[in-house]
Amino acid sequence: MLNMGQRENFRREGDGPRGSSPSHRQRLRSLLDVRGVAGQVCVLQLALAVLLIVAAVLALVFQAQGATVREARQRSIVGAETFAHAPGTLAAMKSAYPTALLQPRAESARTHSGLGPNTVTPVVDTGHHVVGLVSGGNRPAKADEWIAGRLPLLLGSAAGALLLAVAGTALVNRRLRRRTHGLDPATMYRMYDHHHAVLHAVREGVLIVSSDGRLLLANDEARRLLALPADAEENQRPIADLGLEPRLSALLTSGREATDEVHLSGDRLLAVNVRPTAPYGGPAGSAVTLRDTTELRALTGRAAVAQERLRLIHDAGLRIGTTLDVGRTAAELADVAVPRFADVVTVELLEPVLRGDEPESGTTADLRRMAVRGVPRESAIYQVGDVIRFVPGTPMAASLESRRPVLVDDLRRSDTWRRQDLEGTQRVLDARIRSLIVVPLQARGVVLGLANFWRSDHADDFEEEDLSFATELTARAAISIDNARRYTREHTTAVTLQRSLLPQTLPEQSALEVAHRYLPAQAGVGGDWFDVIPLPGARVALVVGDVVGHGLHAAATMGRLRTAVHNFSALDLPPDELLSHLDELVSHIDTDEARAASREAGSRGEGVEETVRRGTGSDTYRARPDAGRTGITGATCLYAIYEPVAGRVTLARAGHPGPAVVHPDGAVTFPEVPVSPPLGLGGSVPVETAELTLPQGSRLVLYTNGLVEDRDRDIGTGLDQLRTVLATGADRTPEQTCAAVLDAMLSEHPSDDIALLVARTHLLGPSRVAEWEVSSDPAAVAPVRAACLRTLESWGLEALEFTTELILSELITNAIRYGAQPIRVRLLHDRALICEVSDGTSASPHLRRAATTDEGGRGLFLVAQFAQRWGTRYTPGGKVIWTEQSLDEGRPERGPDAADDVLDQWDDVPAL
Repeated sequence: MLNMGQRENFRREGDGPRGSSPSHRQRLRSLLDVRGVAGQVCVLQLALAVLLIVAAVLALVFQAQGATVREARQRSIVGAETFAHAPGTLAAMKSAYPTALLQPRAESARTHSGLGPNTVTPVVDTGHHVVGLVSGGNRPAKADEWIAGRLPLLLGSAAGALLLAVAGTALVNRRLRRRTHGLDPATMYRMYDHHHAVLHAVREGVLIVSSDGRLLLANDEARRLLALPADAEENQRPIADLGLEPRLSALLTSGREATDEVHLSGDRLLAVNVRPTAPYGGPAGSAVTLRDTTELRALTGRAAVAQERLRLIHDAGLRIGTTLDVGRTAAELADVAVPRFADVVTVELLEPVLRGDEPESGTTADLRRMAVRGVPRESAIYQVGDVIRFVPGTPMAASLESRRPVLVDDLRRSDTWRRQDLEGTQRVLDARIRSLIVVPLQARGVVLGLANFWRSDHADDFEEEDLSFATELTARAAISIDNARRYTREHTTAVTLQRSLLPQTLPEQSALEVAHRYLPAQAGVGGDWFDVIPLPGARVALVVGDVVGHGLHAAATMGRLRTAVHNFSALDLPPDELLSHLDELVSHIDTDEARAASREAGSRGEGVEETVRRGTGSDTYRARPDAGRTGITGATCLYAIYEPVAGRVTLARAGHPGPAVVHPDGAVTFPEVPVSPPLGLGGSVPVETAELTLPQGSRLVLYTNGLVEDRDRDIGTGLDQLRTVLATGADRTPEQTCAAVLDAMLSEHPSDDIALLVARTHLLGPSRVAEWEVSSDPAAVAPVRAACLRTLESWGLEALEFTTELILSELITNAIRYGAQPIRVRLLHDRALICEVSDGTSASPHLRRAATTDEGGRGLFLVAQFAQRWGTRYTPGGKVIWTEQSLDEGRPERGPDAADDVLDQWDDVPAL
C-alpha cells in the first residue's frame, strides 16, 4: 500500500506514484530541457522556425508594398496615356489657352481619384512634336491598407507553420530521445569515447552480427584475430564468406548463446562469448567477444601445474608420516608421488636406518628397497626387501656421494645408468620409462636413503625445474623417516628391555596349565606385564599388571614392579598384604616427578582421577594432592594365588580389570572381586580379597585393559565380546584360548599394550595328600611319624624316609613345645615332597648356630640342611612351617653321616 506522501505525489503528477511513467507535463519539461540532446534540438528547431516565419512576414510585407507601388504607377501611366491621347487633348494643347481648357478637367480627375502627381506623359502631334505633358499619380496609403487587410491571414499561416514545426520537432525529438535513451551530450560524448576505445584500444575482439548472419561491426582486435578483409564491415559481408573456421563460423551465425567456448582460428585458440543484442535495445543479432587464449593456455597450464604441486605438497604433509614405522613412511612417499608427479617411484633406505641406527652414507653402502609404486612388483628389477649396492658412477651412487639430486632426462642415452644392470635396465626401457630423478633422503644432515622418480613416454620428461619440487617432496618424507628411525631405535631399546624384564619361560608347576600373550601397542612398548610364580605348598601365584604410559620409563617401571612382586611373593604374603606393600613402593617411585605433578595439580586446583573398571561397570577414585602424598606412576595390578588341594583361588586387585572364569561346562562369569585404588593412590584404603573355588579344568583368564578397551570400543562392549569368545570352544586348551581371544578382539592398530594370561586349573588328588591332627603330648610324635613313613612307602618314596623322619620329628616337637593347638601335619606328593606343620601361634622360628654350651637351637639348622627349601607361611589362625624335598635326588647328599657331622661339628671346640 502507498503511504500518504506517495498518494500525494500520485495525485499531483497524475500518473501514479513516484517511479511510475512520466506525465505529459514531465514529458514536456523533459522535452524542453536544454541539458539533453532532445531539448537542445527542440529549442534550435523552434528558433529556426520563428526566424523563418519573421523573415517570411517581412519579405511578404516588402513584396506587397512594392507590388502596390508598381500597380499604382502602371495605372498612373495608363491614365496619363489615356488622357494624353484622349480626343480633344491634342486640340486643347494647340489652342491658345490649353491650361484653361485642360486644368479643370485634370484637377477634377485627380480629386476624384485621390492620386497625386507622379507620372508625366507627353502629348505629341502628328509630326511627333511634343505639344504638352500629362502627369498622373498613385496612392501609397491605399497600399498599406491593402497589406494590413491581408496580415491576419499571413500571421495565421505563420502560426500554423510554427505549430507544425513544433509538432514535427517534438516528434523528431521523441524519436531522438528514444534512440539516445535520454542521454545528455556529455554522456553521448563519453559513450562515443568508450565506443572508440572498444573499437580500437581493447585487447579483446568485438563483433556485431546481424540476425541474417552479416557482419555489422568489428573492432581492430577482432580484425586481427580473425584476419578479416578490409571491406568486411563496410560492405556488411556475410560471416560465411569471411573464410573463418567452419565451427567458429557456424557459432557466429547460429544466434545461440555461448560462454568461453574455445575455437580454432588459424593458429590461435579463441575463447568466444556470444550474447543476443535485442534484449538490450540493439538490432536483432548477436554481440560477440573474442579473447586470445593461446598464451593464456600456456600460462594457465603452468599455473595449474604449480597449483597441483602445492596440493601435492599439502597432501604429502597429511599422508606421509602417519605412523612411526620406517617402511610404512617410505611407502607413503611413493603412494603420494604416483601418479601425480611420477609414473613409477622406488624408495631405498640404508640398512642402519631400518634398525634405528645412525647411517653411514657412501657409494658402497647397502640399501634395502622399501617401496615400489607404479608397476607390478614382479616387473621391478629389485623387489621390496632386496638389498642393493649401487655401482659407482651410476646416478644413484652419484646422488649418495654428492648428497644432491641427479636428473637423467633421457635414459636411452645414459650409459652410466645402465652400468648397474644391463639386462634389468633394458627391461625398464622396454617398459617405456624415459627419464629419472634421483633425490637423496636426508634429514638433520644425515643421508637416510634414496627416492627415485621415473617417468614414461606417456608424460613429459623431467626438467630442471622438477628437481626443486622433487627435493622439497623428499625432504618432507625424510623428516618423517628420520623421526621413525629415532623412534625405532627407542622402540627397539624398549622392546629389548621389556623382553628381558618379562618372563622368558614359565616355571614348572603342576597346579596350572598356563598360556600367555604379550603384544606391545602400535605407539610403542608400554608397561603391561604378567607373571607366574610358584609358591610353597604346590600353590601358584598369577600376576597381571599395567603401568600407564609407553616407552623406556614405563618398561623400567614395570621391571621394578615385577621384581618387587617376586620379592614380596618370596615372603609368602597373602594377596591383600602384597598389594599394600606394592602400593607403598609405587608411591615412592620417581619422587621428583611426584612433587612436580603435585605442584602442578595444586596450582590448577585439580585432583588425580583414575577410573577403575569392575566387571561391566566402573568405580572412580580421586586422590587430592597434598604436600606429602601424590600418586604419579599410575600402575594397576591383579594378584591371585591358586591352591590346588582345595581348588581355591584368592584374589585382590588394585585398579585392575577383574578376571574371567570359564567353567568346565563352558559358562563364562566375571566374578565380583573388590577393587582397590590403583597402586600409588591407595593410601589408607584397605585392600580386600575374594576367594573362589574352581572345579577341575576351569580356565582363569587374566588380562589388561588394552584387550577389552580402546578408542573405538568401550569396556562394556569389550567384555561382552570377550564373554562371547570364551563361551565358544569349552574344550580349548589355554594356548588355543589365547589365540582365539586375540584373533577375535585385537584391533588393527592397538593403542595400548595387551597382556593375556590363561590358566587351566588342576587339583592335587586325595591320594597325594595326607593330613594328621597332633595333640600337645610329646608322646604323640612317634605315632604321627610312623604314619608319615607308611604314607611315603605307599607313594614309593622310601628313599626319603630318613630325612623326612628327621624333619618331621624336629618340626612336630617344636610345635608341641612352643606352639598352640590346633597342630596339624600335612604331606603333599607333587613335584617335590612337601611337609607342612601348622600350629595356632604366629611366633616365627629363626635359624641360628647353637653354641657348645647351648642345650638347644640346633633343630631348625638340621631342617635347613636336609630340606631343599623351607620357610614359614602365616595364616589367619597361626603359621605353617613347610619344607620341600626333591624327588629326583632320591637321597640327599648329606645323609645320616652328614647329620652326625652336624651334631658333632662342635666337638673340637675346646672346653672353657
